[in-house]
Amino acid sequence: MKIQMVDLKGQYQKIKEDIDVGIQECIDSTAFINGPAVKEFQHDFERYLGVNHVIPCANGTDALQIAMMALNLQPGDEIICPAFTYVATAEVIGLLGLKPVMVDVNENTFDIQLEGLEKYLTPNTKAIVPVHLYGQSADMEQILKFAEKYNLFVIEDNAQAIGSDYIFSDGKVKKTGTIGHIGCTSFFPSKNLGCYGDGGALMTNDDELAFKIRMIANHGQEKKYYHKVLGCNSRLDTIQAAVLKVKLKHLDEYSAARNRMADYYDKNLTGIAEIQIPERAGNSTHVFHQYTLRVKNGQRDGLQKYLAEKNIPSMIYYPLPLYKQEAFLQYVDESFSLPVTEQLCKEVLSLPVHTEFDQEVLDVIIMEIKNYFN
Repeated sequence: MKIQMVDLKGQYQKIKEDIDVGIQECIDSTAFINGPAVKEFQHDFERYLGVNHVIPCANGTDALQIAMMALNLQPGDEIICPAFTYVATAEVIGLLGLKPVMVDVNENTFDIQLEGLEKYLTPNTKAIVPVHLYGQSADMEQILKFAEKYNLFVIEDNAQAIGSDYIFSDGKVKKTGTIGHIGCTSFFPSKNLGCYGDGGALMTNDDELAFKIRMIANHGQEKKYYHKVLGCNSRLDTIQAAVLKVKLKHLDEYSAARNRMADYYDKNLTGIAEIQIPERAGNSTHVFHQYTLRVKNGQRDGLQKYLAEKNIPSMIYYPLPLYKQEAFLQYVDESFSLPVTEQLCKEVLSLPVHTEFDQEVLDVIIMEIKNYFN
């Protein structure tokens, strides 16, 4: 029995006919750049998200960078972001000459911790980047209130939570990525909505921002060969758009399958003293890009090694706080520490979760975890 973190081949087999037709149409037309499938996917995605504008781009990291460029952020401006996230969230801040101000996260939901956030504010603070980590939303209602109070831009890093719903206290529901000033996502193959290469997109309801984002992603030009601003070259390939157009139709089905797996894990792993199963926030649905345990009492690495010996894959997202990465040492002093982030880096372990699992495979994983702790 071969167990995988993500079974992209099994997923492809179920939608093979539609995928193959879409790719072949692109090849036959030779419209490899900005072909019809790009706009078709863009419009389909806008309807799915309930957002005014989707601007496809080359990858999720580009999306974050373009978002910050579109907001006219200047070198020296400070951007608040969680320290417990993938490097791209903070990487683009540094690349643009901005300063990443890294803050702690909530220990159970892994989203940005808002308590005490005021102490990180300075006159240079211009934006906050909540990350919807592992598949559920950060507390966007409170983040929006905080941002409004201090006149900050909100850039959502939605690379891991496409399809998740955030529920406001008045009952209003919005898709993650459509709540802040700009949302950013990735279509990396292993994402819940993934293509067969690199891809990404930005989302906004602001017409003026959308206009500027499109220009920046296209060499800063509104009209070909006439460049209004310094931009970059960041496009979603037509073939990747054709793949995404098909897979978008199945996204809710994929989310439901991931939730069934998560429910089964929850039911069978609850009660093991050394394990804390993922907490589901009451104001967000969860699409389980990752099913991430907290393994207590220093047992995480031992469990991962044991599972590997049984040919069961698992992953540590993320083993080191961003501020301890060599690339970011320049932004903090030696005494800087975020206790929750550092604890999570020692405890988190993500188990296989995707759309193609069957119960037999899950039973093997669960049995071996229980065997380790018995």
